[in-house]
Formats: sequence, structure tokens, C-alpha cells
Amino acid sequence: MLQHKTIPVGSYCVNCSILWQGTDALIVDPGQDADLIVSFLSDRGLAPQAILFTHGHFDHIGGLPGLLAKYPDLPVYAHPSDGPMFGHPMNQMPPEYPRVAKPANLRDIREAPAAFPGFAFQVLETPGHTPGSVCLKFGDLLLSGDTLFAGSCGRTDFPGGSMAAMRQSLAALATLPPETTVVPGHGPATTIGTEVATNPFME
Repeated sequence: MLQHKTIPVGSYCVNCSILWQGTDALIVDPGQDADLIVSFLSDRGLAPQAILFTHGHFDHIGGLPGLLAKYPDLPVYAHPSDGPMFGHPMNQMPPEYPRVAKPANLRDIREAPAAFPGFAFQVLETPGHTPGSVCLKFGDLLLSGDTLFAGSCGRTDFPGGSMAAMRQSLAALATLPPETTVVPGHGPATTIGTEVATNPFME
């Protein structure tokens, strides 16, 4: 049975998600506080299999160096359209969020479901916040990154953002089952049904 834990990390309170089946775990959006993530895994005897990113902004990738220091062989997955964000001089906010170099083991997140079939998840390409933004759907759980928030959506005024693309992505998410639980990149959880009914960006 798939289990899930959300750990808010960093000063931007990014919702880092840890999902596990048995002792195998996936880490999604470790934005900071690698020590907290490692402690959670260690306390439960979990073995991380990969790190997945919903997009490449600094507040979502900041914990990567700390995790790779502990698990140096861990594969890292992101959409290739966001690959250039790793190591980019504009994608940082020191001292808490220094520049994060592109990892040598960076892979295409669209290949991750086939690499980890036991987790039975889908990668939904949802550009708008960034060109390579994705949502990850594990059954009735959607990790929406900074595409969909409770009552709002991600900003599109950053480099690479597009409101037109965002609206198309939100329209696609609106077709998901209404009972789907949504854990966004920041803030409280919600459901697709609630957002379709109340979120002005999903009209």
C-alpha cells in the first residue's frame, strides 16, 4: 500500500513529499532541510530510490546537494525543459538557497514511471509556472507542484512562465476525478472538486 508524508521545508515552506511502498521511497521536491528528510527516512527504515522534481525553481531543489551527499548514487528526475535552471545564476537566493549545480545523474522525469513501476504513477506535463512544470499523480493523490494551489495557481511572471500555458494546464487538471486529493507545492491540501468549484483560475 502506498503511503505518503508531506514535510514543509525551507523558508518558503515547500511541501516536500515522501512516498513509500514497503521500504522503497521516492522523494519529491526536497526544497531544503535535507537533514529532516534524511531523519524521516532513517527513522522509518526507508531506502530512497529517486528524487523527483515538479519543476526547477530554487525553493524546490535546494535540498538536493544535502541528499546527494548522503545518497550519492540516487537518480534525480526533472523535466528537460527545466534542466537549464540547475546552476543558473538567477536561480538562487543566498545564503539559504545557493546555486544548485545540475547533477550528473539528472534524468527525464517522463521516464520515471517506467523506472519505478511499483509506484504506479503518472507524470502530467503542466507548463505555465515554468516550461517544464509537471504534476505527479499517484492514484487518487496529485502532487501539483506550483501549478495548482488551494484557491490559486502558480505565478507566471517569472522567466519561462506563461499564463496561456497555465490556463491550458489547469483546464487539463480540471478533468481529473473530483475526489482527487491535491498536495500543492506550497500551502494546504485540497481536492480537484473543490478547486473546480471555487478556484477562479479554473473557471
